[in-house]
Amino acid sequence: MSLLIPLYVHPAEDPGAWHRLILSAARTYAVVLNPASGPGESPDPAFTAAARALAAAGARLLGYVDTDYGVRDRAEIVEDMRRHREWYAVEGCFLDRVTADPAGLPACRRLVRDMRRLGAGTVALNPGVHPAPGYARLADLTVTFEGHWATYVSAFTRPGWTTRHPPERFCHLVFGVPEALVPLAVRTAHERGAAVCGPVSGEPPNPWAALSPALTGGEGAEN
Repeated sequence: MSLLIPLYVHPAEDPGAWHRLILSAARTYAVVLNPASGPGESPDPAFTAAARALAAAGARLLGYVDTDYGVRDRAEIVEDMRRHREWYAVEGCFLDRVTADPAGLPACRRLVRDMRRLGAGTVALNPGVHPAPGYARLADLTVTFEGHWATYVSAFTRPGWTTRHPPERFCHLVFGVPEALVPLAVRTAHERGAAVCGPVSGEPPNPWAALSPALTGGEGAEN
């Protein structure tokens, strides 16, 4: 499986989830590290230890950086990535709330260039919807769906341009998935052209506070 794991809970609050994630690191595409809606104002020792253990277990670490749909100052975004690299030794970045319209493409291109200059080997963009086609050429991974399972089942459409890219370039993040249906969610993502996925059973306001049952549910979740 290629699972993208955004685990947005502090290691001190749920150490068991982080321990299970470390043990399952080899089964992930990447882990999104998000200490404080970004790297925070200072290094967090618990996240430093978790990041070190995950990296030792073979996980690819992506630092969470919020772009606020193009509103946030570019220098602040660059500084967030610099802190992630310095404090947590992340390999790449997860740029959240990215614009999806053609007008935002030049600014996003500059931002990705900034991330590469800072040493990001992997750049993931999360517009949460299918963006204008040019965005997928900028990143290693583009999240083209982030939403509830009910919406994913009933209202997902796949534009034709996505078929010109390998499935490994796309990810679907689906929350509110009944645990018994997580294997179906994984298969559905693959059928819809996304080789990377992140199905979770959690609900808003923070559906990413628990691990994906695809990691914790044993062999049945892998099929």
